Amino acid sequence: MQTPTFRRAVAADLPALVQLLADDELGAQREDPRLPLDAAYVAAFESLDADPNQFLAVATDGEEIVGTLQLSFIPGLARKGSWRGQVEAVRIASSRRGAGLGEQLFDWAIAQCRNRGCGLVQLTTDNDRPGAHRFYERLGFVATHIGYKLTL
Repeated sequence: MQTPTFRRAVAADLPALVQLLADDELGAQREDPRLPLDAAYVAAFESLDADPNQFLAVATDGEEIVGTLQLSFIPGLARKGSWRGQVEAVRIASSRRGAGLGEQLFDWAIAQCRNRGCGLVQLTTDNDRPGAHRFYERLGFVATHIGYKLTL
């Protein structure tokens, strides 16, 4: 593998990104990578792309997309008006897991949060992903809160 490149996603990346989201046990139950893509994916991408506080990132090895995550930059009053970086939808291609790409992607993402003036980087992870929990803890993340979701 070459040194990975990290960049903002473009519309042409969308099929590969949805495929990455579907490339694990939980994602396979929630995502639909069949072409043509569901219009909801296109609409979501367009909303993300238009919002300056959203950064849909891709990791590439040459021309191949091998990872993704979404960064949301959230302003707030708490912590003396501190901005937060929220990391979501992290995926590394199954063929590339365990080779350090995830750590490189997170180093890059954390640097983006620092550059935007964030005082905190946060994420949620599914209870059914114990390997991800160990990974995040190894990177220095601490499980300080309990998260709740309501599916609508």
